Order: sequence, then structure tokens, then C-alpha cells
Amino acid sequence: MDELQPADPRQVGRYRITARLGAGGMGRVYLGRSPSGRLVAVKVVRPDLADDPDFRRRFAREVAAARRVNGFFTATLVDADPDASSPWLATAYVPGLPLDRAVAVHGPWPVASVRTLGAGLAEALEAVHAAGLVHRDLKPSNVLIAADGPRVVDFGISVAAEATALTRTGIVVGTPGFMAPEQLTGKPVTPATDVFALGAVLTYAATGTGPFGTGSAQSLNFRIVYEEPDLSRLPSPGLEIIARCLAKDPAHRPSVTALVEKLALAPAADGPPPTEADPAGTAWLPGQVTRALPATAPAHVPPSPVSVPPGPVSAPPRPVSDPPATEPAPPVPPPPPTAPVVSPPAAPVVGPPPPARRRSVLPLWIAMAALALGAVLPVVGGEAVVTSLDHGAWPFALAVLLSTATCIAVLTARRRTTAGPGPRWVRYAHAVTTTLTTGLFAALVATQYAIEGNLHQLDAGAGTIGLGCLALLYSVVRFPMPGRRPAP
Repeated sequence: MDELQPADPRQVGRYRITARLGAGGMGRVYLGRSPSGRLVAVKVVRPDLADDPDFRRRFAREVAAARRVNGFFTATLVDADPDASSPWLATAYVPGLPLDRAVAVHGPWPVASVRTLGAGLAEALEAVHAAGLVHRDLKPSNVLIAADGPRVVDFGISVAAEATALTRTGIVVGTPGFMAPEQLTGKPVTPATDVFALGAVLTYAATGTGPFGTGSAQSLNFRIVYEEPDLSRLPSPGLEIIARCLAKDPAHRPSVTALVEKLALAPAADGPPPTEADPAGTAWLPGQVTRALPATAPAHVPPSPVSVPPGPVSAPPRPVSDPPATEPAPPVPPPPPTAPVVSPPAAPVVGPPPPARRRSVLPLWIAMAALALGAVLPVVGGEAVVTSLDHGAWPFALAVLLSTATCIAVLTARRRTTAGPGPRWVRYAHAVTTTLTTGLFAALVATQYAIEGNLHQLDAGAGTIGLGCLALLYSVVRFPMPGRRPAP
């Protein structure tokens, strides 16, 4: 966790930003606080990506994916705004340690810890796959280690299983060393792809390095596709199933449900209940990692004092869980007799925001219908636009065609980018053709008034075209241009 820099935002949506948590391919992650004091992790998209319609579509898919995933070992989405000038999303803050840092600093994990880690990650992937998704980027830095289990985070490149071709042709999405062979060779991505990545992550946790060694992205990708993984350093017995996870053929890999059953450690029949044996729930972790975990609440919510009737003050309640024996806690003195008993307010759970209201497309349909009808109806003195092309009406006919074309372009863009503002060039073109058509119609009306002194020669077609121009103007206002890119 780092301090904020001058260029960092201080407020994102309703959340006050207090610190930096990290950065990734999509943008930067901040620690935020809701109005009630709840801590959240806020991911803000990089400014240079915010104006990319393809990226906005991908980010909107990430938000939709995160809302559909509901599992104990995944971070919960609590809020998001894909339509903002810099799109963002907020997930419940997990006070944990990234797996890559835990292994790099404190060394490889023992077999029991790796098995428990694998069972938790497999259960998280069960929730992801049950929502019809494939994560596609499971790696150590996307796994947060918390006292009560791991958390899978960052669905930044998750793709619905029924629509996996989201990225541009020729672009491989993923992390070298943790991608399955089918990702690198352009074959379909399936839940088995995440199982391969899980095997690579567990190898890293048990040995301190990936199953295909280190080196450049090209060399790692070559080994994944054409060479067998190096599992000679895996401790045994207990982790033999990792070799099956790393099979080249997806059909030969186990399912995540089978992994949960295979990796879960059954407690001893005569052993004490888990809450008595390990009140903090950290027995599954190596001791050094347990001591390195951040506090459960890194920032305290100011409590509200509550008055109590006078009377003898009892001793303070005993803590729910004793601190580790290696780090004895200092004695807590009893409060003075006059001190009020305080109780921190419960922070309400922030639910997902209501779906964004879709802008109406009715003005576009009205404009197209009115322009098409007005072009065939009599406009001036019984003459229509389509029958007066050889008398100089072709500029007006061309403007009507261009306006109709840009209306269709805007409708198509709105259908494809329901969560974003749409491509700028479509909106610019629509605004230009609207100005041209409205200007020509205004010139027509002004000319008739100057020549005749009144407007008695304007027929029904002129009124219909005027209605179309009004609808065009309203559609430009209704679909405003996206905001300018914020300064870095």
C-alpha cells in the first residue's frame, strides 16, 4: 500500500480514495472508503484506454462477469460505473498478501499449505465457471492470501464461455508462463484452460518458480506448447495431481470439482473442531506468511459513543481470539469508570448499483421516417425532392441520405456499446450531417419567404422534413459526445 501521488484521484464515484494498492494492465487500484466507512478496492481504467470503444466493451463485460460470480474465494463486486469518463469498479477490500509476493519473500510453501491453497482456488474457479465464464488470467499476482483462505481477483480479461473471441485478431491475452497451450495456439478457451493455469500457480507456490522455468515470453510460450513441464522440484507425496493439470490436451485435465475433492485435506476424526484448534483460521498458512498478513482493518472507522446508565463498570470482555504465541499482545488496561462504552456502527453492505438507464433511440427512428417521407411528398409548389433532382434539388437529397446513414450508424453503435458513449467518429459524422440537413432546410424556408413574401408554396413535404430536422437536432443533444480525456 503506497501513498497517493498528486495526479491520483481523491474521489471516485461515492468513494474517498486514501491510498494506492497496485497497478495492472487496465489501470491502477486504489484503497477507497464508502460514506459509511466500508473499505473497498477501486480499480480505475487508464486514461489512454477510456476512449477506446473496444476496451469499453471489454470493461463492461468485466463488470457483468464480476456481478455474476458469487463464491467464497472470489472478491465481491460492490459498485461500478462503466459509463464514467474513466470507467471504474469497486470490490470488497481483502486485507491479504499477493501470492507472488508471499512466495518471493518467504519462500516455497509446504505440501499441506499448497493443497489447501489449491482446494480454495479450485472452489473459486467453480464459481467462475458456474457463471458461464473463463478467467483466462489466473496467476500468482491475481491470488490474494487472506487469513481465512485465498481470493481470486481481477476478472479483467474474463470472457463469457459462449463468446470467447473478444480480443482483436492476432492478440494473445494472458500472462507468459501461466497460459495454456490452447491460448497460445488460438484454439477454443474452455474451463480446462483455467485448470492448466491453476497447476502452474500451485507449482509456483510449492517450488518458487513456474513449471516452465523463467526467461523471455517467447521462450516460455514455446516450452508450454512443445515441452513437458519441469516438476522435479515438487515435494511428494501429495501434489501428484498437478501433473494432470498441466496436460497439453485439455481433455486429459481434471475438472475443478475433482480438484476440490482431491486437494481438500480431511480433518482427523478425533481432532478438535477447527474453531478451537485455530481460532484465527490461519493454520493452513506457513508461519512466516501468517505473520506477514496485513491487519484485518487497516483503517479504523471512528465510533459513535453510546451512553450507558451509571453503575459498576465490568472488566473489558476477553478478545474473541488470542494473539499468536510468537507475538504477545500488550495488556489492555480497563477503561476509567467515567468512560462511555463505545460501539462502532455496522457498515451496511453496498449492493450493486441499479442498471444504467438506456438512452432513447426514438428520435433517430422519427428522423429517418420523416426524412424518407418528406423526400417523396410535395415540398414546394407540388414538387418533391426526388422528382426535382435535375432542377437543383440533389444537394438536399444527398443531405437526407447522409443523415439517414449516420442515424443508422448511431443506432448500430448504441446497440454494440450499450455501456459506453460509442465511437467519436460516428457522433461527429452525425452532428455534421444534421447541421448540413438542417441548414439546407432553413435556407429553403428563408428563400421562399424572401421570394414570395410568405410561405404559402411550402407543402406537406416541407413540414415533414422540418419534423425530421427537429428530431435530428434532438438526437444530437440526446446522444452527447463523450467527455474529454482527463489530464494525466
